[in-house]
Amino acid sequence: MSKTYQTPFFIDDESLKKLKLVAVAYSHISREDFPTQGSYEAEVEVEDRAEEVIAEVAKLGVAVKGYAANQYFLTNILVDKPDLVLNLVDTVRGKDGLQPAVPGALELSAVKYTGSGLKGLVLGNDRHMFKQMLIAHDIPTPAYKFIKDMRTKVPADLGLPLIIKLNESGGSVGIDNKAVKETLEAATKKIAKMLEQHKMHVIAEQFIGGPEITAVVFDDGHKKHVFLGQKFFRVKPDGKHDFTSLESYDDIKAYYYKIPEPEIIDRVTPYVIRAFETQNYRDYAKFDIRYDEESKTPYFIDCNPNTALGPDKGLPMTEVLLTHGVEFTHLLKSLLCKYAVKIS
Repeated sequence: MSKTYQTPFFIDDESLKKLKLVAVAYSHISREDFPTQGSYEAEVEVEDRAEEVIAEVAKLGVAVKGYAANQYFLTNILVDKPDLVLNLVDTVRGKDGLQPAVPGALELSAVKYTGSGLKGLVLGNDRHMFKQMLIAHDIPTPAYKFIKDMRTKVPADLGLPLIIKLNESGGSVGIDNKAVKETLEAATKKIAKMLEQHKMHVIAEQFIGGPEITAVVFDDGHKKHVFLGQKFFRVKPDGKHDFTSLESYDDIKAYYYKIPEPEIIDRVTPYVIRAFETQNYRDYAKFDIRYDEESKTPYFIDCNPNTALGPDKGLPMTEVLLTHGVEFTHLLKSLLCKYAVKIS
């Protein structure tokens, strides 16, 4: 059951009047830019989501316009001169790794934008680098092996079962219903297939049982607010393990959220804030965590510094916020105010 969030985000209604134009930047989607149909389908929703965000900004009485992140993006931005860019761009030319090109171009042109900057997106879109940063700051993450090609072997003592992931991907791309492997032989075959199919480095990670926690951070300029949602899976993708596969995105009943027990919240929250800060994230982000109940250890397994932002209740960030009684409109208004108050 959701509850009403008692500590509102920072909002200054008068400051919104300073915004003459807000730009909503979103991914330009073309099938030939994606290696597989699945990766294309996972991203194509961003255009509809951008329209929904544009409509929500307009409801606040702010002039708003959408901009596709294509070869004309920066030219169009420089011509229209928006006060702020809401950066919803997930991919550039079909690649998550090119996300930093958008904040890089905007910073070069001194245009204000929301979300993580260049460094945060570089770290957030590389699982290997993300994990190395976690380890350096004593934030738990499962044991893993970074695999460039088949000459790299998975250590026998890494710990079974293993979940096989692409090193650079979002939206569970590459994590299918058979992503968790019980033997090194099965894991090795899966790795070879993914290297060939996606032409991308791979991560073999120890699969941690226990509850999966989605952690959402929103920094309103005055406080970093943390919201945790515990996933309750209705269906095990492989019949044995609880995890989110790409196929489960088509099932709106694959899982649901509840607020975790106070003990878990108290244990996990400080790690979430530390991860947000050490990864150089900004404004908002999402982390995926597996909580080992025996050791009471929160293992950070994934992050998204540019997590899907929008009013759709199927989006993890929006759904977790709603579980805590927070409407998307409240977050959006606060995000705009955070930047509007700085306009002279």
